[in-house]
Amino acid sequence: MEYFLRLLKHLFASNSKTKKYFHAEALKHIEQAIATSEMTHSGQIRFIVETSLSPMALYNGQSARDRAIEIFSLFQVWDTADNNGVLIYLLMADHDFEIIADRNIHAKAGQDYWVKVCKEMEILLKSQQFEQGVILGIERIHEVLRQYYPAEIITPNELPDQPIII
Repeated sequence: MEYFLRLLKHLFASNSKTKKYFHAEALKHIEQAIATSEMTHSGQIRFIVETSLSPMALYNGQSARDRAIEIFSLFQVWDTADNNGVLIYLLMADHDFEIIADRNIHAKAGQDYWVKVCKEMEILLKSQQFEQGVILGIERIHEVLRQYYPAEIITPNELPDQPIII
């Protein structure tokens, strides 16, 4: 029964609703927050929002976390010089999100830090303040990246700053 209800949520999830929350101006603000952040550290931040999963993914029981890890790999967030890329992934149909941090920044920040960031973001996301929630997440990620990977010189932008809607 739970699978069937989840399947229905995903089948009827609307890209137009996702784009309502993440309209062009919101995406521009998010991109600017990422770009501004990356001027002060060598880390890389990506934001990807997905409306729904495929029926096959749902049948296989893919969770938001599983999909975020897959997206982390597909968009090569793991492939930064210092292994300090961070992904913010939202799965709209499930009302779920994940932060996936590459091994070096995760080891330095620790699991408790990421849980704290998620809890702060969750308050805004649950109240449908999606742009604000994502930007808050970017700010918190910025803080930890700047602490452990400050940019002493201008570093290359290894990953695009533009948010992606799937």
